[in-house]
Amino acid sequence: MTTDPLTLLTYVLLATAVLLIATGLVWRWKSRRLDPAEAERQRRLHINRVGRIVEGRVVELKDEVADGQAPAYLLVYKYEVRGVEYQAAQDIGFVRHRLDLRRVASGQAASVKYDPQRPTNSIILCEDWSGV
Repeated sequence: MTTDPLTLLTYVLLATAVLLIATGLVWRWKSRRLDPAEAERQRRLHINRVGRIVEGRVVELKDEVADGQAPAYLLVYKYEVRGVEYQAAQDIGFVRHRLDLRRVASGQAASVKYDPQRPTNSIILCEDWSGV
């Protein structure tokens, strides 16, 4: 059975179009950006899963209000990993309803979880763990 070259070309073009459309849909689905709050939540949960715990210190608790937004509760803390001291801040507003912020004081000892692959990536609180 022989196939007409025009019919074969039509099938090839149709298959190519389907492949391009499918590739475009997959690319669009994968390139969707997470909203910042969800990306931060996933970061915290990842560090909670893989992190190592070291002793740290609370430096201060800052209540900051941006233009027309909800207040951000930044907990500034410092910790040391392999002789290098790090200072970081974490927005703890996501747990402010579960945490008595009056208990958090400057100089207070705290546990810090950090990513062993990137010691600058750390948390002092997450949904499943608290270092204060």
